[in-house]
Amino acid sequence: MSAELIVGPVLRYVGEREATMWVETDQACEVEVLGHSERTFHVEGHHYAIVVIGGLEPGTVTEYEVTLDGERRWPPPDYEFPSSAIRTLGGDGPLRVSFGSCRVSLPHEPPYNDQPKKPGDPGRGVDALYALVQRMRRCPRESWPHLLLLLGDQVYADEVSPDVREFIRARRDTSQPPGEEVADFQEYTRLYWESWRDPTFRWLASTVSMAMIFDDHDVIDDWNTSKDWLEEIRSQPWWDERIVAALSSYWIYQHLGNLTPDELRGDELLKRVKSADDGGPAIREFAYRADRDPDCARWSYHRDLGRGTRLLMVDSRAARVLERGPREMLDEREWEWLEANATGGFDHLLIGTSLPIFMTPGAHWLEASVEAICAGALGPRAARVGERVRQTVDLEHWPAFERSFMRFVELLRAVGSGERGPAPRTITTLSGDVHFAYLAEVEFPASEGVETTVHQAVCSPVRNTLAIAERTFMRLAAARPTERLAAALARRVGIEKPSANWRLVEDQAFDNQIATLELEERSVMLRLEHTKAGQTELFRTFERQLA
Repeated sequence: MSAELIVGPVLRYVGEREATMWVETDQACEVEVLGHSERTFHVEGHHYAIVVIGGLEPGTVTEYEVTLDGERRWPPPDYEFPSSAIRTLGGDGPLRVSFGSCRVSLPHEPPYNDQPKKPGDPGRGVDALYALVQRMRRCPRESWPHLLLLLGDQVYADEVSPDVREFIRARRDTSQPPGEEVADFQEYTRLYWESWRDPTFRWLASTVSMAMIFDDHDVIDDWNTSKDWLEEIRSQPWWDERIVAALSSYWIYQHLGNLTPDELRGDELLKRVKSADDGGPAIREFAYRADRDPDCARWSYHRDLGRGTRLLMVDSRAARVLERGPREMLDEREWEWLEANATGGFDHLLIGTSLPIFMTPGAHWLEASVEAICAGALGPRAARVGERVRQTVDLEHWPAFERSFMRFVELLRAVGSGERGPAPRTITTLSGDVHFAYLAEVEFPASEGVETTVHQAVCSPVRNTLAIAERTFMRLAAARPTERLAAALARRVGIEKPSANWRLVEDQAFDNQIATLELEERSVMLRLEHTKAGQTELFRTFERQLA
């Protein structure tokens, strides 16, 4: 019986002369793309391959097929989408980078594509990626994104679809924890299968390069909020299996494709997995160590997008320091990597991290204040109350790790002032998570000598829009009276004012949405677009020149 594609192809790394293609198949086989082949590796009953494709030319479009053991398996017969192709960097015109986060997998039909009126409604709105594909099909390939950045919550382990819920119920007793949430590796593979096998997403993934980083729902809501949270979750008998499955599946489905061809060739774990009859034990052992000791794994990575733009994707979840010393968003090894790669010498520096660095001002001061209260600024009783507030209201973004926030601001200052090589024209931090979009401009005092234009661009959700009451709460949290109260609390508990100031230049935007940067040597333009109920179109929210 001949092999079939289960998931994919997914186009991952694309440079000027090389690309990588990821697939999952139903049995062991030889996967070939454009004359380059790779044998699948086996993990607990599943078969995967990531094929390195060389010999490409800069600025070209190369259509391709995927064969398994010599038989064509992509594209399928009577394919209704344009041909899948690899579009290398280095061509004329602007570099287009689209980004967003938070995409639940649900049917594209009522009631699931309706707007939720209240929390608990099944609707999550129209998928912004679904709408993006409909437009791409009508437009010339030259206008398509070169790269799609998925900034977290690619799958929801704690908010599964009806079909995945039935799959889980058929396997085990859901009256026992973790209930109808994902529990193990097989259930994670089902999440990815459902999300990535959708025909519209599947075509998009086959023809636009994708880069990814996880956020909390890829594992569990509020993942690694605090030391108290961590101790409580590790006391649960089901947790070890969950975190091992989460990181194992992430390594396979998301992380491998983030690596460059050279990094893939040198990856020692991938070599071990390929040489094993079943790579599951090796990946499981690695995943467990990666959770207990972030020093043994790095999920952050960087890509140079042509000669003028550098992209850094920073892990702001798994590298946290919670158990020893002061709280940090990144451990020292991760900071060293970031500071070594966040340099000048590029026209544009993009820093992707799932959690916003520059929040709305009220949220910033509140999160920083609650961290100080939890650390004892107002005494032990207030610290206990603060911890409950921190976990209940999800106060665990960059401002809730004040030392790390200040260090990040200093890094931006150093790069923007030319201390780390010729200052780039722009630095843009790209984030998601918060279920609304906004644009903030970051400014430093003139005495700091920062020549670079710095922005925080947030785009979330791709598909998981908030209900009306939730939107109202978010607006109130960002209102000026809330900001004044939070700033007063920050002064009371001794929070220092950072050297940078920032302000929202495009206000909170709700609905499902996708953002796109168009980068040229001397300019950057940001466009935010959203969907509307009942329409598979993208509608412009704002367009702003950043440089």
